[in-house]
Amino acid sequence: MTEDQASNASQGEGSPSATQREVTMLLGQIQQGDVAAKSALLELAYNELRGMAAGFMRRERSNHTLQATALVNEAALRLMSSDALDNAANRAYFFGAMANAMRRILVDHARRSSALRRGGGEPSVPLDIVVHTVEEDQGIDLLALNEALDNLAAASPRQAEIVVLRFFGGLSIPEIAEHLDVSVSTVEKDWRVARAWLRGTLNEN
Repeated sequence: MTEDQASNASQGEGSPSATQREVTMLLGQIQQGDVAAKSALLELAYNELRGMAAGFMRRERSNHTLQATALVNEAALRLMSSDALDNAANRAYFFGAMANAMRRILVDHARRSSALRRGGGEPSVPLDIVVHTVEEDQGIDLLALNEALDNLAAASPRQAEIVVLRFFGGLSIPEIAEHLDVSVSTVEKDWRVARAWLRGTLNEN
């Protein structure tokens, strides 16, 4: 995992856009029990979520959109059937929940793909293709990365969460600071330390 691979999201700052404000408003409605607001939120944020998913597949391919769409759709279904959106206080929490859902999905499918490769047989499905593309394009073993993140979480839960939010969620440093209720400088320091630790750990494998 190179530094460039771990730094795939830009650090955008500035005043919230109209879309960001609407996301926050819909999250408030969800917390008040408005079930319809969940669908409205996913529809509003869909293009941004698909862009977040597409960040995994950095080189354009002919079926690029399908891959990102498959990942977003499954993550959205998981969130809709859980209480994660009920607890999302702001945009950062929402995209953090999506990032963690995408991480779990990719790891689940990486395990499935690995088992199928050993046993042979079944044809690939869109999310198997996503896993293959992520691993091929970014040179990442998702199962090794997941294990490394679990080990990092045992030593420093905040650093592990920062990696998930940055690498899987594409959140900016200020957004992560808001999400974790810490300073921007704290996030920057933890991000540097966690990234260096992961590079060293993954390079040993």
